[in-house]
Amino acid sequence: METLTQLGQGFALALAPANLLWAFVGVFLGTAVGVLPGIGPALTIALLLPLTFSVDATSVFIMFAGIYYGAMYGGSTTSILLNTPGESATIVTALEGNQMAKRGRAAAALATAAIGSFVAGTIGTLGITFLAPAVVDLALRFGPAEYFALMVLAFVTVSAVLGNSVVRGLTALFLGLFLGLIGVDLQTGQARLTFGVPELLDGINVIVVAVGLFAVGETLYLAIHPRGLAGQVLRVQGSMWLTRADWKRSWRPWLRGTGIGFPIGALPAGGAEIPTFLSYYVERRLTRHPEEFGKGAIEGVAGPEAANNASAAGVLVPMLALGLPTSATAAIILSAFQSYGISPGPLLLQNQPDLVWALIASLYVGNVMLLVLNLPLIGLWVRVLSIPPPLLYGGILVFATIGTYGISRSPVDLVFLYAMGAVGYLMRRYDFPTAPVIIGMILGPLAEQEFRRAMTIAQGDLMVFLTRPLSATLLALALVALFAPAIVRRLRR
Repeated sequence: METLTQLGQGFALALAPANLLWAFVGVFLGTAVGVLPGIGPALTIALLLPLTFSVDATSVFIMFAGIYYGAMYGGSTTSILLNTPGESATIVTALEGNQMAKRGRAAAALATAAIGSFVAGTIGTLGITFLAPAVVDLALRFGPAEYFALMVLAFVTVSAVLGNSVVRGLTALFLGLFLGLIGVDLQTGQARLTFGVPELLDGINVIVVAVGLFAVGETLYLAIHPRGLAGQVLRVQGSMWLTRADWKRSWRPWLRGTGIGFPIGALPAGGAEIPTFLSYYVERRLTRHPEEFGKGAIEGVAGPEAANNASAAGVLVPMLALGLPTSATAAIILSAFQSYGISPGPLLLQNQPDLVWALIASLYVGNVMLLVLNLPLIGLWVRVLSIPPPLLYGGILVFATIGTYGISRSPVDLVFLYAMGAVGYLMRRYDFPTAPVIIGMILGPLAEQEFRRAMTIAQGDLMVFLTRPLSATLLALALVALFAPAIVRRLRR
């Protein structure tokens, strides 16, 4: 009952005219960047991080959540009409969605994707509403040893799962840990890794690193290695509403996709790619029309799209309740919390209840906005694809430069921005995941702090991490996540 009361108060804030406007801006931008191949929510939110220095926290996070959900919606449009996934999670949608469009059923494919996204997003938001407080109650029982072990698990799983190589993932993580250690040690007052540069005494602003890696680095990669569009945009013909047969074939995949996507999205490094492929596999096994798969089966669009959006909702549970980002976008949103001096985690619901419940309520509002926006404005989203790439990439670099300089008006930040952009390009070029850098930079100092607290309480005894059952279990899971892939590969050989 208390949860519903707090959610009602959240709706009162989310439905304020100013916040409704920010929500609209977020879902509109999110859908647009989802449509554009290669321009994802992480890059967009990174570009907008400088807003955290001039706009109210509640409004900014409502907009960021809208961008995140909107990008999940928008990615299906190019997958269906152009056979070019706007997001990696919509690769599966292209398999059946584009075939439906070639058969003249683009409208039905877009409709089942939009409605399935709405259903999954709404159910996923219900999961956030009722699951996050329960996770917080559990997390409040954690001590320093348990928190350190939990962060080690997050480090390992994110680094091991993202990208194609555990070594590359861990290398990216250690780069982030190195960047997070730069500055004055709060416990001893000693300067660390500043190399005599006074501007580094306060540490490196995580916003500069995020914008450099994602905005500048991604833009350099797309400019140097342009990806041509797969073909002509297919026309949308017929009614944008589903027939009775389409409804009958879609509603079960929507629910199954939601059931698959939400829990996997909430896991460390669960992401959206795994549940979408798993949902497609399940629908292909359960369908009564196996002959249509590969030729435009509506179940192959409905299930994966629902899994995609449900996983996006799942990612927000560990971020809000535990302060653990499990995706690149969540890591950048977490850095925005730090810009406001807010620490996501178990105490967030107690210290900032208005912000959290307004954010959750805005997810319901944003889902309705997205459903209303997506189908009527499909012609606009298709036109977005005609933006010349040089103008698009040039605009991104201009916004990144102006936004970064506006944070501290320091030339050192600009030098660091483009240095990190070059690093981001090289990481993308040689298949190093960039998300572990941000996660290591954000969680590294927190892990160091919890480790020191645990050592102080245990009087320097490292066995405290193994004698406490929960801490030992989390560290054991981290070891399994680190070595299991290599063991499985050897057993297969």
